[in-house]
Amino acid sequence: MGLRPESGVTTPARGEVHLCVLDPAIGSEIRKTRPVLVVSPDELNEHWSSCLVAPMTTGSHPYPFRVSCTFDGTNGHVVVDQIRAVDKTRLVRQLGRLSPSAMSQVLAVAREMFAE
Repeated sequence: MGLRPESGVTTPARGEVHLCVLDPAIGSEIRKTRPVLVVSPDELNEHWSSCLVAPMTTGSHPYPFRVSCTFDGTNGHVVVDQIRAVDKTRLVRQLGRLSPSAMSQVLAVAREMFAE
């Protein structure tokens, strides 16, 4: 059945990378258990049972709404165009933090995506 989230989920923080169970997915949504970047603000994370995450992948191409990054020695992308809300129970464990410069790029791309 694959990885299942641990009980006793802690509050994730913006900029942290967590292993997350994204299945079930529909259509072209990113699936599998994979690293995700927490993009929701800490105030929201503290008071909401869900958090906003952007999936991370090593198999993507450099599209305008994807941010190239290196995490844990591996090159890949933060898939900003697939931001989604996930219940915190989907978070398996924290893997680390994205670099401040890459996090700034992710937030800049998100602002651009939602600008009028």
